Amino acid sequence: MTWYHSGMYDPAVPVASFWEEDAPPLGSLVDLGPNGDEICDVAIIGGGYTGLSAAYHLARDFSADVRVLEAGPLGWGASGRNGGFCTLPPTGLSLDQLIARYGEVEAKRFIASQVEAVELVRTLARDENIEIQPQGEGTLHVAHARSRFAELAHERDLLNGTFGIAARLLPREEVAEAHYDSAEQFGALHNPVGFGLHPLRFARGLAEAAARAGARLHGHSEVRAWEREGALHRLVTSSGIIRARRVVIATNGFTRDRLHPIARDLIPVMSNIIVTRPLTADELAAQSWQTETPCANTRRHLFYYRLLPDRRFLFGARGDLTGKPEDGAHMRSFMERRLREVFPGWAHVPVTHYWRGFVCMARRLTPSIGHLPDDESVHFALGYHGDGVSAAPWSGRMVARLIAGNADFSSIPAPFRGPPARIPFPSLRRWYLRAALGYYRLTDL
Repeated sequence: MTWYHSGMYDPAVPVASFWEEDAPPLGSLVDLGPNGDEICDVAIIGGGYTGLSAAYHLARDFSADVRVLEAGPLGWGASGRNGGFCTLPPTGLSLDQLIARYGEVEAKRFIASQVEAVELVRTLARDENIEIQPQGEGTLHVAHARSRFAELAHERDLLNGTFGIAARLLPREEVAEAHYDSAEQFGALHNPVGFGLHPLRFARGLAEAAARAGARLHGHSEVRAWEREGALHRLVTSSGIIRARRVVIATNGFTRDRLHPIARDLIPVMSNIIVTRPLTADELAAQSWQTETPCANTRRHLFYYRLLPDRRFLFGARGDLTGKPEDGAHMRSFMERRLREVFPGWAHVPVTHYWRGFVCMARRLTPSIGHLPDDESVHFALGYHGDGVSAAPWSGRMVARLIAGNADFSSIPAPFRGPPARIPFPSLRRWYLRAALGYYRLTDL
């Protein structure tokens, strides 16, 4: 069952993102195109950050014979179309909820792993010479209403006292003086962990690094059938059959129900992005904008936004339950209106790009890393809850280490560990999501 329009899964439908216009093409012989008939150690389904990182680390560190199978071009899914927020944490739980559910020790391990994940992205970019266009130091969590500032003070206290992260609370006047001002800016929490980047440059650079390490990468190779054949998995695409000893599911929010039953325990959520033309110095001054720090506000139905290197402004939001082109047009209109309401100094600035894709949510509101309970030869890493830019490469590396026997499940912080929680009556997922989004709108006051 898939409730989104088929165009959301069709690589022939243009993504139309700004990133595609601004990223250099893949190097020659990186994407080998449709696969043929082959046998390998590990087949990875999904050519985004998770799958490419797993392939890179398996080939580089463990000399594994790896094939990556991607339905579209490499990096075609969320990895190539997100907002470029390399931030933490990849969960829908608050810090208090993390501690309550998993205990302080495991909550601290989880957050520490994701501080490490942000650094892993920097390290990969440096070591593999990937020009990711890093911007800003840390992130701003912005109170969209006066009443939300006190919540940020509590978040600061937890980050400082429990998790050892030197977060700072900034009153509205300081944010306006050092960062920006707007109709929905009432102070902010600065978290020093994180930065902005060019997501498609990172995805393509990671693909080139994986290919140099020896992994074989096949774009336009959608897995259409999957069955066991003795000790091997038989993955059928339109161009051939891959037989593999192990399989990694790394498709995140683009996981189709027909691929594997694990998809029934995932909830893909639409995320939408608009980008303006480059802003002039006077236009930036109209909102006191002087920062490259990525920002997200305190709405549950959040806005996230950042200034790009050429002074274009990126503005993102969740929404749309169908994926139909006409509903995408309505979502774009809504976002353009809200951009001008939040930043009235830019009411006249045209939007040049609009695109969308899926983030991956799950019932327990944390990511999942592991292998299937009934088949240890099938691994998975997915469910990053909108913060996968750093979590996904880290998770791909963890899966590589698990497969190679270089790590065990005790190495995985508890919030990551194991498959997604089962969703009762998965055919009702669209209605669960509709109810959740409605609740968020009511509470975002």
